[in-house]
Amino acid sequence: MYRIIFTLSFILASLAASAQQSGGWTLRQCIDYALENNITVKQQDVTRRQNEVQLSTAKNSRLPDLNASASQNWSFGRGLTSENTYSNRNTSSTSLSLGTTVPLFTGFRIPRTIELNKLNLEAATADLGKARDDISVQVAQAYVQILYNIELRDVAQRQIDIDSMQVERLREMYCTGKASGVEVAQQEATLAQSRLTLTQADNDYRISLLTLAQLLELPSPEGFTIVRPDIATLTVDEAAALPLPDEIFQEAIAFKPEVKAETLRLKSTEMSIKIAQSALWPTLSLSAGLGSNYYKTNGFDTESFGRQMRNNFSQYIGLSLNIPIFNRFETRNSIRSARLDRESQQLRLDDVKKTLYKEIQQAYYNAVAARAQYASSTEATASNKAAFDLMSAKYEYGKANITEFNESKNNWLKAESDLARAKYEYMYDTSLLDFYRGRPLDF
Repeated sequence: MYRIIFTLSFILASLAASAQQSGGWTLRQCIDYALENNITVKQQDVTRRQNEVQLSTAKNSRLPDLNASASQNWSFGRGLTSENTYSNRNTSSTSLSLGTTVPLFTGFRIPRTIELNKLNLEAATADLGKARDDISVQVAQAYVQILYNIELRDVAQRQIDIDSMQVERLREMYCTGKASGVEVAQQEATLAQSRLTLTQADNDYRISLLTLAQLLELPSPEGFTIVRPDIATLTVDEAAALPLPDEIFQEAIAFKPEVKAETLRLKSTEMSIKIAQSALWPTLSLSAGLGSNYYKTNGFDTESFGRQMRNNFSQYIGLSLNIPIFNRFETRNSIRSARLDRESQQLRLDDVKKTLYKEIQQAYYNAVAARAQYASSTEATASNKAAFDLMSAKYEYGKANITEFNESKNNWLKAESDLARAKYEYMYDTSLLDFYRGRPLDF
């Protein structure tokens, strides 16, 4: 019995020591790397920069424009002359002009459009924050899944180590006539099944590594590992009260980017209504320009190009007032449509708030369940360890068969794994609650 317990204790101690590896990635490193390299986050940043360009365009619409033009025309065949007769004449003309238009009053459309684009930029910035939050949660979920799969793989490895030891022991006993060939064959079958379980667990572990590596946009998961927290240093305060969902929600609603983005878009729809109403106002613009031209008819003496351009030089300045009277109810319907957009956006904002509250509720009750599961797993581990010690003693003295021994052993190892999983899950759920309260997602 003592040899069995010593061997098992050595295995568990070795696995605990290997958990404190230093060459892998921590959760914080994974999240930071994903925020810098994930394509979804980069795409959202491009959208934000596009909104910056649109805001710049709206601001520049206040400036006057400036346009230059040049034209060259040739005319052939019969045409009307200055004597009011028709004659075959070839003519050519050259025109040059430079003009500008300045918007003086646009029914407040320009300043309202600028304000609209400012709100859109702020909303796009909040969307970027939401994308960063989403990828952080996805990375944390993938990270915890790897930890889960590591525990399953460790259980399978521990089973192989113990089963291998039992196979060797039974073979020795068979040689001395203290065990039957059936018992040896049965334990060898158990060892083969344990090896199959390890293969499956190792495949699940590699797939979970691949999932996280893809979130980080790594070219390959080869050589990629994570830092495994030291289970022995993790503590769970079962007496500590978790913050209630309503408390967390009141904190989260003030800064969560998805709520901020939809709130800004609600303000944008209100500005869109004002922009649509701008079409009810008259508009006033100033225009000015200068130009000259050169004209030549074959068969007639004409002044030189330079002289004509100087003599024909002209300037103009003018005001243009446009008063809307009736445009087939287009403005009225634009205002109605903008108001409907505002109602729709209010519903989207309400939906985002409700979704956020549901997520917080889910995280809260997951944390409550994880804490209860941890307490149960702690009791189960102690009970199964005591049961295994008794079963080992009975097996040593021949009062229990190999099947009973394996069942007791597997129950203990599974309880150890469930305890570690419960700790990881509780760690994640409590960190997620803190994340909703504005704290970094880490453990």
